[in-house]
Amino acid sequence: MSTDDGALRRGALTCLYLLIFAVALWVLGRVVSRLMIVVVPVAVALLIAALLSPGVSLLVRRRVPKGLATAIVLLVGVAALSGLVWFMVATLVAGLPDLGTQLDESYRQLRDWLTNGPLGLTGAQLDSVLAEGQSWFNRNRSAIASGAFGVLSTAGTMLAGFVLVVFLLIFFLHDGRRMWRGTTSPLPERHRERIRRAGDRAFGDLTSFVRVTVVVALIDAVGIGLGLWITGVPLVLPLAALVFFGAFVPIIGAFVTGLVAVLVALVSQGPLIALVMTGVVLLVQQLEGNVFEPLLVSRSVKLHPVAVIIAVAVGVELAGIVGALFAVPLLTTVRAVYLVLREREPDEDVQSSGASGPG
Repeated sequence: MSTDDGALRRGALTCLYLLIFAVALWVLGRVVSRLMIVVVPVAVALLIAALLSPGVSLLVRRRVPKGLATAIVLLVGVAALSGLVWFMVATLVAGLPDLGTQLDESYRQLRDWLTNGPLGLTGAQLDSVLAEGQSWFNRNRSAIASGAFGVLSTAGTMLAGFVLVVFLLIFFLHDGRRMWRGTTSPLPERHRERIRRAGDRAFGDLTSFVRVTVVVALIDAVGIGLGLWITGVPLVLPLAALVFFGAFVPIIGAFVTGLVAVLVALVSQGPLIALVMTGVVLLVQQLEGNVFEPLLVSRSVKLHPVAVIIAVAVGVELAGIVGALFAVPLLTTVRAVYLVLREREPDEDVQSSGASGPG
């Protein structure tokens, strides 16, 4: 066989493998889309388990029974998350009256600038624009109402999803390793240990990723929150909490939610304060990406920003906000599995050296 024929055959086999892989991904995507109501709680439970499992391990090392350690960590984690959500909503509701007053004042200033400024608009023209906006709202009221009803109907499934997450989380924290061992038991013995190592490496990298993401989210929330507080922008705590949750979508999440804070600053305090807040958001992003993240993220877990952006874009395209949230953790897990599976076993090295050495 000539060299060209061998290269052609290898190229054909590579294309065939890629085609099989693409078909498998397409089938998997179809299955996941049909089972989204189950897949999302499982993914959420895995992320929370990766965050809380070090606490369970710490208590177990201090001779606390595994069941009691799981219960303590679970109760503390759920209480902290519930308290944060309640505090954010309560603060938002309490700050709405002041925001409404500031909105009225900002509208008055904007109207004065449009009529007395360089644009020279008349009051009749502004009233015409407002009338057009109200007419558009009336024409699309049914669509808006149906969208809101869709959100509420989706929210009706949240209780069942929450119960499923808590149920799965209990078993992931208490019996996660034993469940993984049992799942891989039917595999052939020569591949079993490598698959188990891949799973352990994937969960370890996922734990590191979630832990670092929480720290980075806190840095973003505190930095932007301080900027809001210093500049006198209202709703500091709800906006800081929004930045915290948005930071779980790497690179773009905190930036997008920071723009929401800039918009509130523009509406409530004017363009100068909005410009200052834009600088604060950009400064916090630069400190996060160039100072804090390199100190917190190990080389084994760090992902290239291009890979992160592409993963988030693909996730948004396939599953919206849910896809954006889980894209990077999934990429981290897949990479960890790949790094372990491509390692050569000692017996493979011996066989390779024996095949290439003299007979």
